[in-house]
Amino acid sequence: MIEGSKHPRIIAEVQARRGSKPQCSGCGKRSAGYDHMPDPRQFEFIAIFNIPVFLQYTMRRVDCPSCGVKVEQVPWAQGKHSCCDVFRHFLATWAKRISWKETGECFHVKWDTVRRSVQWVVAYGLKHRSLEGIEALGVDEVAYSKGHKYMTLVYQIDAKHKRLIGVLRERTTKTLKDFFTNDLGANICAQIKVVCSDMWRPYLKVIAECLPDALNVLDRFHIAKKLGEAVDQVRREETKQLHADGYEPVLSNSRYCFLKRIENLSDKQNLKLDEVLQYDLKSVRAYYLKESFDAFWHYNSPQWARWFLNKWCARAMRSRLEPMKKFVRTLRNHEELLMNYFKAGKGYSSGIVEGLNLKINMGIRKAYGYRSFEIMKVALLHQLGDLPEPEFTHRFC
Repeated sequence: MIEGSKHPRIIAEVQARRGSKPQCSGCGKRSAGYDHMPDPRQFEFIAIFNIPVFLQYTMRRVDCPSCGVKVEQVPWAQGKHSCCDVFRHFLATWAKRISWKETGECFHVKWDTVRRSVQWVVAYGLKHRSLEGIEALGVDEVAYSKGHKYMTLVYQIDAKHKRLIGVLRERTTKTLKDFFTNDLGANICAQIKVVCSDMWRPYLKVIAECLPDALNVLDRFHIAKKLGEAVDQVRREETKQLHADGYEPVLSNSRYCFLKRIENLSDKQNLKLDEVLQYDLKSVRAYYLKESFDAFWHYNSPQWARWFLNKWCARAMRSRLEPMKKFVRTLRNHEELLMNYFKAGKGYSSGIVEGLNLKINMGIRKAYGYRSFEIMKVALLHQLGDLPEPEFTHRFC
């Protein structure tokens, strides 16, 4: 029925079948009834034509031999929740697409109701998800708050399945080791063949200790980033030196001319790069070294890739450019891990991880930040965890 004219609502009265025994909310067994509540309870259901719908039912109490006197368990809601399970699932589905605040405003519920609905769906998913068959992982860190607060993210990056499986509060050795030991376990860790990570020492140490049989891949994304930083450092130092010596500022507005790939340059940047390359500058030598290094990624054989790397490193060390020499020392310190990129058949890349990190950052910005790390963890697993969801008669797409 519809009550009132200003704020109409539909109330569907539910009555227990005559002669049926109530189900104990403690053990789930049916037992004799004890009495019933003095007033009926209302459970919010999915709105129809934007009109709120409620199920109204007078709760019975159960005289359970095992648990004592308990309020009965009803099939459409759990515990003391005032929302039907199907409505909580409906809210959680919409919370994947728009912010929690907008979800609450659209469906006339409190933000906390949306939050509890998402937590319920995520808790169900974590309980019922399977981590068997994972062969490749990606490990990276993302800043989630001001003050250099980082969290560690662990992804499954198999060819057929890419999802977020771990959100760890810090980026320490202990945090990542506990995840491998407690959350994944020895059996699952033994199945992992490839791990993509950056060159941060705590990650490399834990991966070598907990996943000794896996190939730790340092892929082209992080290497190219370090190389670009070295070239930019040469350019900045030379720009300052030219300015101090009173020379023409030929390197002004040329940063992205050196950092971007040739095919991605705009017409204006192409003209600027052609102009700068006519000069005998340290930045030009660094740029040519960066461009020649790209051939390294086109090798398929680890042996030939190592041969090219050694030749290129020797050439860069003779360039007398300190940032480039520092980059070479980094490559030599991680040479074996770098070769794993070719040993893994060039099939795994942290570019996948960086793409997922972008979605993480977009989710955090969409919420204008999270005050609680646990709430943020729930939101990220809900968005990218690909978790199984409770099954209902209807699906909300």
